[in-house]
Amino acid sequence: MELWPCAAAALLGLLLLVRLSRAAEFYAKVGLYCALCFAMSAAASLVCLLRHGGRTVENMSIISRCVRSFKYLYGLRFEVREQHRLREARPCVIVSNHQSILDMMGLMEVLPERCVQIAKRELLFLGPVGLIMYLGGVFFINRQRSSTARTVMAELGERMVRENLKVWIYPEGTRNDNGDLLPFKKGAFYLAVQAQVPIVPVVYSSFSSFYDTKKKLFISGTVTVQVLEAIPTLGLTDADVPALVDTCHRAMRTTFLHISKNPQENGATEGPGVQPAQ
Repeated sequence: MELWPCAAAALLGLLLLVRLSRAAEFYAKVGLYCALCFAMSAAASLVCLLRHGGRTVENMSIISRCVRSFKYLYGLRFEVREQHRLREARPCVIVSNHQSILDMMGLMEVLPERCVQIAKRELLFLGPVGLIMYLGGVFFINRQRSSTARTVMAELGERMVRENLKVWIYPEGTRNDNGDLLPFKKGAFYLAVQAQVPIVPVVYSSFSSFYDTKKKLFISGTVTVQVLEAIPTLGLTDADVPALVDTCHRAMRTTFLHISKNPQENGATEGPGVQPAQ
């Protein structure tokens, strides 16, 4: 029984530290977010197995409902514009910017039906998180082996049309919180051209006003989500991919700078002088 006063004192001290230190509050909230992801993944995996019996895109609706509840705990609000463009009953490639670990909440907020994601293979081994991604139909790519990645993408292109799937890809290839967009990798655009399906760009405003790893900031805030008009690929070939990448990057970058509250940190400005994606 003598341990209880010590435990209570330690808990009180931790709470005070979180209240007084922004860094402590930041790490506490990030730690809780990670713990929630693991706990939700374990619970949702059981539900998915009981309801659908294994790996299927239909499990994404279960995952989406679970993850969308996180925003209430963190005081986040998503203002979605033109969401109907994602709901059209046709296969397509959806591309969006990639900022932080919070992107999962933004993804699940607008995720359309019959939509799967592409993720790096390492995530498959992340315990219950990898399991729930597998059960949700996520396609895993080994980025260290380009031949394997090309095989997966070719298979995915066929399945998109055959099974009426939408595929969500982060074309920047990695998280980016520098206040601008990184150049896009071409894989998503080759996939769309080879399958002859449209590309639907989705742009999330900057998180920096409420989530900043450098400043150890994690407070409540609002994210604006803009769904742009679909970019058709019918009749295009692989030779058209560089121009397609440039068109999409310019449209998404212009929208990102317009809907974000804070100007980008690297000093670049919107306008005719903007350099195209490489």
